[in-house]
Amino acid sequence: MDSKVIALNGHSLSLEDVVRVAREGYGVALDPAAVTFVERGGRIVREWARSGKVIYGITTGFGDLASVSIPPEQSELLQKNLLLSHACGVGEPLPEDAVRAIMLLRINTLTRGFSGISLETLTQLVNYLNLGIHPVIPSQGSVGASGDLCPLSHLAVTLLGEGEVFFGNRRMPTARALQETGLKPVSLKPKEGLALNNGTAFMAGLAALAVHDASILAKVADIAAALSLEALHGVPYAFDPRTHALRPHTGQKLVAENIRTLIEGSEIIENFKGNRVQDAYSLRCVPQVHGASRDALDFVRGKIDLEINSVTDNPIIFPADGIAISGGNFHGQPIALAMDFFGIAAAELADISERRVARLVDHKLSGLPPFLVQESGLNSGFMIPQYTCAALVSENKVLAHPASVDSIPTSACQEDHVSMGAHAARKARTILENAFNVLAIEVLTAAQGIDFSLPLRPGKGTEAAHEAVRRVVPFYEKDCLMEPLIRAAHKITHSGELVAEVEAVVGHLN
Repeated sequence: MDSKVIALNGHSLSLEDVVRVAREGYGVALDPAAVTFVERGGRIVREWARSGKVIYGITTGFGDLASVSIPPEQSELLQKNLLLSHACGVGEPLPEDAVRAIMLLRINTLTRGFSGISLETLTQLVNYLNLGIHPVIPSQGSVGASGDLCPLSHLAVTLLGEGEVFFGNRRMPTARALQETGLKPVSLKPKEGLALNNGTAFMAGLAALAVHDASILAKVADIAAALSLEALHGVPYAFDPRTHALRPHTGQKLVAENIRTLIEGSEIIENFKGNRVQDAYSLRCVPQVHGASRDALDFVRGKIDLEINSVTDNPIIFPADGIAISGGNFHGQPIALAMDFFGIAAAELADISERRVARLVDHKLSGLPPFLVQESGLNSGFMIPQYTCAALVSENKVLAHPASVDSIPTSACQEDHVSMGAHAARKARTILENAFNVLAIEVLTAAQGIDFSLPLRPGKGTEAAHEAVRRVVPFYEKDCLMEPLIRAAHKITHSGELVAEVEAVVGHLN
């Protein structure tokens, strides 16, 4: 099999696979063994539909209409109507990487063979992903109860030739994309509408990409803190491994080790470490604060690892037992709680970063030139980037309020508790992006501060970080347009370039 094609069996998808498909152009194929399960599940559902057996969503209506019987000859129309009526989202369309992640997770769960989908319909979805046909999915409309009904319906209607897609960097009616690729619209078989729109693929897809990006954020946070420690002539004592052995939280120990690695060999810290015995909390407590966020992010990753290989639609078909069970695997509560925790963890990395930026620009605290620029007064220097950090962390405080504690009844109170998991995932992504911007500003600001300690050299890791920043942003001698400088710093932090350049010198960071 092509090395850039991932075989899906519903059991072994990893977060790294999600990123490869979503962002690196990887395609997918159905594992041959999985095809057998898919065909078996689809076959038994069609048999049930022909027999008139009463099964939710196959021979009945949906939600509060579950008591309405649907004759076999109207089965296809029932499924089509479900998708058309549920595709009612609003808001900006999701970006391409998010859409591809969502499509991948939907395919992966359907591949398990417990959803009753036909191989024909599933293959259409595989073809869409491999050909780069990306449904237009509005970002708002899911309450995360019967999964992500609204956004997944926007995905599913395109398989019928309805709705809109992005194809070849153009937004167009789905029918046109099908014409250009030679594909034909599918005709839905019994249960297939439910198989396509019941589930957590929307919130889980967004969450999977966020969790991946947060692994970069956590390392950037440690690098930024080490740069600030150097720029502020901090002392190394709080990172002594003996301290952390007495409170052995995993994240705390890993962060302390990272800081020790980054500042190793620092002439700056060696020169100033006798000036005081301790620093402010935003420096001294980096292992405790960053470490707690890391532990939270690890917890979230575990939940997402589990979710992306789970069956989350309804009813679930058990071909071996000859039954369909109507349950609640579509409910997004596990993702809602996890992504609320994620948002808090990411917000805290930004929050403590802003405090370090504030110290760097305050000459009364830093001992550096006011706002890190010569001729301050005539020049404002890094005064206002700290305002931007303050604005972003304040926004994060609002966004970090948990979505999962909210619920609002839907479907005439048949669905009387909802998770708001999609909301939790969406706002967590915003918090994450805000945190990257705050840390980019800290990296930029701390690099400026270190320049005032030259020719004393920083540690081998912080020196590598400083050089990475200076390759894209020069020393700030006098006021100039600041925004492009922040954008350049954001690019190297968000992309992982900064982390890669540091790790090339010091080895793998925790």
